[in-house]
Amino acid sequence: MGSRYELRLSGSGGQGLILAGVILAEAAAIYDGKNAVQSQSYGPEARGGASKSEVIISNDEIDYPKATNINFLLALTQKSCDAYSQDVLPGGTVLVDSELVTDVPERDYTVYKLPIIDIAKNKIGKLLVANIVALGALVALTNVVSYASIESAVLARVPRGTEELNRRALKEGYTVAQALLG
Repeated sequence: MGSRYELRLSGSGGQGLILAGVILAEAAAIYDGKNAVQSQSYGPEARGGASKSEVIISNDEIDYPKATNINFLLALTQKSCDAYSQDVLPGGTVLVDSELVTDVPERDYTVYKLPIIDIAKNKIGKLLVANIVALGALVALTNVVSYASIESAVLARVPRGTEELNRRALKEGYTVAQALLG
């Protein structure tokens, strides 16, 4: 990781991407001792409308809290991929849900396709944890935070009684993404 790494988690309202961004920033700042900021925006419809969470992680001081040079994009909908893929820096990384995003514009970035929603719904058993599956994959693909840190941050944020479900979701996302890397 360079001194500043910018991530955008995008999809639609209700997919838990704002929470995922908060968890990622906390993993970096609280557990890995890095500097991190998180910002968010969502459409007026909230659930079902456009949603994005941006996280900047740096070993140095963060002098500007807005993501302007995206290193990593998570797109859980075709609409979010279409809207944000052009913001990814050359050499960056794009992770899409392989079933909901069927057309990824060709640019100078690496694309990974995983059935994130399907994994959450059918393998873990709860669609609600798709954001945590995505976080596991994101960490495997970027190493932007340690696995121990993201796991600690997830477990500190999820509702009491859902810890084991979320731990399984995180591990599954991580494992499936690692398999893509070989």
